[in-house]
Amino acid sequence: MAKLVECVPNFSEGRNNEVIKAIADAVSATEGCSVLDVDPGASTNRTVYTFVGSPQAVVEGALNAAHAAFTLIDMTKHKGEHPRSGAMDVCPFIPVQNTSMEECVTCANEFGRRLAEMLHVPVYLYGEAARSESRRSLPSIRAGEYEALPEKLKKSEWAPDFGPATFVPSWGATVTGARKFLIAYNVNLLSTKEQAHRIALDIREQGRGKGQPGLLKKVQGMGWYLDEANLAQVSTNILDFEVTPLHTVYEEICRDAKELNLSVVGSQIVGLIPLKAVLDCAEFYIQKEKLFILEEEHKVRLVISRLGLDSLGPFVPKERIIEYMVKANQIEGQLASLSLRQFVQSVGARTPAPGGGSVSAAIAAMGAALGCMVGQMTYGKKQFEALDGVMRRLIPPFHQAMNELLLTVDADSTAFNSYMAALKMPKSTAEEIQRRDEAMQDGLKKAVSVPMSLAERVTLLWPTLKELVMYGNLACKSDVQRVPEPILTDAHSRASRYKTRAPLNGAAQMRRVSCAWRRQK
Repeated sequence: MAKLVECVPNFSEGRNNEVIKAIADAVSATEGCSVLDVDPGASTNRTVYTFVGSPQAVVEGALNAAHAAFTLIDMTKHKGEHPRSGAMDVCPFIPVQNTSMEECVTCANEFGRRLAEMLHVPVYLYGEAARSESRRSLPSIRAGEYEALPEKLKKSEWAPDFGPATFVPSWGATVTGARKFLIAYNVNLLSTKEQAHRIALDIREQGRGKGQPGLLKKVQGMGWYLDEANLAQVSTNILDFEVTPLHTVYEEICRDAKELNLSVVGSQIVGLIPLKAVLDCAEFYIQKEKLFILEEEHKVRLVISRLGLDSLGPFVPKERIIEYMVKANQIEGQLASLSLRQFVQSVGARTPAPGGGSVSAAIAAMGAALGCMVGQMTYGKKQFEALDGVMRRLIPPFHQAMNELLLTVDADSTAFNSYMAALKMPKSTAEEIQRRDEAMQDGLKKAVSVPMSLAERVTLLWPTLKELVMYGNLACKSDVQRVPEPILTDAHSRASRYKTRAPLNGAAQMRRVSCAWRRQK
């Protein structure tokens, strides 16, 4: 998979649509950058931009955005609810796909250095890129905000990491760094700003100051009032949603609001959110309310409903969940995304891949889907009501396998192509022959590992399948008995074929898996 880094610059302008668009256009015009979201706020007078690309591309995109903003934003005239130190207030880099935190730290350093050289402005590093512990926290660097900068820059302990220690009135200072995915999450209250801030002080990790910590780790918070919505918000930044999940923040705010006799009227995600954060939240409510929900789409809907994420405007998952946004940009060319007609035609083309492995994976996925269907046709029906508990246990393994096996359709084709690439390597010299043989062996191991894992995965379903035949809806018995025999036939023949070409332990293992499965059957 390609390397993807997310960049989420926050600019101190949320009211002038021409300025907001000009900055977005500067990023969009950068080769290799895809703008996923532009989220302006009038009361905060701030816009959060979210875009992704390769490490090199996102650095260029951030620099282009800063260059566009330099002549368009004047901090001497800026007023807004959100804390800020500069026109481009903060610019974090976040690992998304096939990238490490270290690579994002490198992005932050390169961006900070080049921004300072380009605009001659002070730049600070925070988060994982911070050079001292005192600068890890964004609120610590931003203390006093833009208004405090002239005096702050005169102090040696606040010398910027890049650029001159000079106050630039129209710009202020920029903070850049690397961090985990931050969720900007606001809970709506029918209250005053002061009451919302009181709750924020109780829940945020910093609490009310030294000796008075708050309840929730890795959470920042404050209260403010949204004039355009005529309500207050407890505005939070969840710095690590695996430490403090989304639902924990919401439930704690609801608990505090109830004690103060205040009404919670939904909540709001600013920018994008990781899919895992949404699914973790769904799992909490599924367990709490003893629900039975399998489909990812339904889990997302559950979270939107329970948190009231559409209270201030539509929450469209395809536009707000980062994995869905990235997937939309990558889905072209994936076998599993083709129509059935297109998939069959691609198999029938004069190319070695996709071949038997991809076809077997597709058949296996459909076999698992049949098992899932039979369970669903049993669960919830009055005549089988006594079996609801059994079906809740039997359906999930088929549902999970169905989705996992779909991924194998593309994995098999990719693995086989690595072997085909090795076949085309030059073999004119002894050294080239050796390199080619080694590459072929490596390619064969990859090629055989996918169908072997496929056979192993299907084998694990056999006990569940037998139980489903015993308890499932009798009208669907013929469906559940259609075990995808071609999976094992392909696995066995492929293993044998690879065995004749080159000795592979994996091939022997494949045959053992196949025979074991047949004995169980």
